[in-house]
Amino acid sequence: MASRGRTGRKKGAARSRNNGRQPNANGSGARPGKSNVSAASEEDQRNGKAPVPGRLTAPVLVLNLNYVPVNVCTVRRAIVLVAKGKAELLEQRAEPSRIRTYNAALDAPSIIRLVYLVKRPFAPRRLSKKEVFLRDHYTCQYCGKRSQNLTLDHVIPRRQRGPHTWDNVVAACGRCNLDKAGRTPEEANMRLSRPPTAPQPNPYRILENRTILEEWKQYIPWQTASKSRNSNENEPALMAVAD
Repeated sequence: MASRGRTGRKKGAARSRNNGRQPNANGSGARPGKSNVSAASEEDQRNGKAPVPGRLTAPVLVLNLNYVPVNVCTVRRAIVLVAKGKAELLEQRAEPSRIRTYNAALDAPSIIRLVYLVKRPFAPRRLSKKEVFLRDHYTCQYCGKRSQNLTLDHVIPRRQRGPHTWDNVVAACGRCNLDKAGRTPEEANMRLSRPPTAPQPNPYRILENRTILEEWKQYIPWQTASKSRNSNENEPALMAVAD
């Protein structure tokens, strides 16, 4: 008997919640204003006025007061910074895109510039396999072959108590690493293309492995080298970034 009473109360509560709703044209119990909003948004999408999903999360390049890139944020964050007067709009997105607010329609920004100077100390890079490959531009330091299938090689082998530091670790292909084995380059009669060193702090490191938009290139002092048509598709593109 107790279970029936609970069921009855639940059904009564559900009826009372639905009493305030009027069925729409489709017979559902949605609120009256919701169907109008969805219909209006569908009409705007057909006319090319409504925001496309994901447009607010598109990347925006943030420049410091001295035009040095400091960050890559979203369109939503860029609009907030411009609206609060913390940044100014420099470039809009190349493709037509409109962001609609409750009282205005805005063009999606692509590049903004802060109105104040942000001082960011550059921390030294953490030694890792990925950072070594980026420093050596995905190139074997013995034979000069570019590849994504690289290994880490200690110039002075670990069996000879070689340290795991920036100046003793290089990128090497599997064949060169196997030929060198547990010997030094002099013992294996192999020569390094350049002596390994710790990479210098790079203010443009935030743009590594990112897609550089066309309108960004005039504010960036380096360009991503495009792959030649005859090159191997598996080889990564080199970046002209000074280490």
